[in-house]
Amino acid sequence: MYDVFSLNDFQFPEGFLWGSATAGHQIEGNNIHSSHYHTETTWPESARSGRACNGYELWRQDVDMLAELGHQAYRFSLEWARIEPEEGVWNQDAIDHYRDEMIRLKEKGVKVYLTLLHFTTPFWFEEKGGFSKEENIRYFERFAEKVAPLYAPYADAWFVMNEWFSALQDAHRAFHHIRAHARVYHFLKSISKAPVSSAHMALEMYPNRYFDEFDQLTAAMKNWAVNSVIRHAVRTGELIAPGIDAEDCPEIRGAMDFWALNLYTRELADARHPQIPAPRFPHKKLRMIDMDFYLEEMYPEGTTAMIEYFKDDRPVLISENGCSCDDDRFRIIYITLYLSAVHDAILRGCDVRGYLYWSLMDNFEWNSFLPRFGLVSVDFKTFERTPKPSAYFFRDIIRNNGFSQSILRKYLKELPTLSKV
Repeated sequence: MYDVFSLNDFQFPEGFLWGSATAGHQIEGNNIHSSHYHTETTWPESARSGRACNGYELWRQDVDMLAELGHQAYRFSLEWARIEPEEGVWNQDAIDHYRDEMIRLKEKGVKVYLTLLHFTTPFWFEEKGGFSKEENIRYFERFAEKVAPLYAPYADAWFVMNEWFSALQDAHRAFHHIRAHARVYHFLKSISKAPVSSAHMALEMYPNRYFDEFDQLTAAMKNWAVNSVIRHAVRTGELIAPGIDAEDCPEIRGAMDFWALNLYTRELADARHPQIPAPRFPHKKLRMIDMDFYLEEMYPEGTTAMIEYFKDDRPVLISENGCSCDDDRFRIIYITLYLSAVHDAILRGCDVRGYLYWSLMDNFEWNSFLPRFGLVSVDFKTFERTPKPSAYFFRDIIRNNGFSQSILRKYLKELPTLSKV
């Protein structure tokens, strides 16, 4: 554990943007036409999303809460499956719903950071093979061409999609995601002056045995597949990934106005382990919720490293960063450490423009209601929202545009422990 009480105060540049992020399927509920809704119970130990946070009904309350907590920007996603529940059938009520949400956000002084696709797609689209087939990209383009002109007056920034498919899992699908981003990027630029990106899961690959040649090579190969594929593509227009022929994709070159990085932890690469990644180092593992979870380590150093890795002439936005814990004190420590790491990256010359915490509220996460990422707790029976101490800690950080010991000590009296003794 790091001693956050010894950390010096630090400030962020003037105009630094603060806010939070959510995903439609994970908070809205009753997204019955989505592919995820149809497959949730087929996964082992999976829960049904059901009404989730009932966010589709309670969106006015949530927007007001965002403003009360001082958030300056809100990244949220459209649900394609609500807007086009059947192929070629458009739901005007859903289209109006999202427009009304954007209007209320603007009225409350909260910037609209709009994601067109955050993982979930319509069931009919997946039945056609989804993004596993390049010819299906046209359906996503059609969706973007339908809704983006309607929402362009309200969007302060666009995210075409959230997180590419890993090239190690399926390089073809990863390439299709990137091509889809590029095509929609150019359409958005033709109708809107707002900057356009897609959120990338920037995951540091760390050799399990740091000086072992084979672990180093394994980490480098995984970094290539996870991070370098998109970084190289945007810089050169070439798609290149392990185990697949390289492809030219000139439309992706330069098709990113800013790097949107989702930053959480690192992954240990072990050449001798049958499944990469390797297990966490025992002394670093923090089991902060009652389930095995891959985000069981605080590793703010990786945040600085990955921001530096993507450094070029584009600015950077931290589009997601958050902590899943039952004890909210760990979240306060996490935010402190990771903001310190972001500040370190700025001191090293990286142009970081903002930070969006994941997530505004506890939600349906990783096919379960057990993870607790939220600044706001949710009673999943009554759907009552209750801001946690970390929500007010974050509000004070926003007001101060930086960290101070006086803010920290207002909300954290001692370092927490996971010990049950």
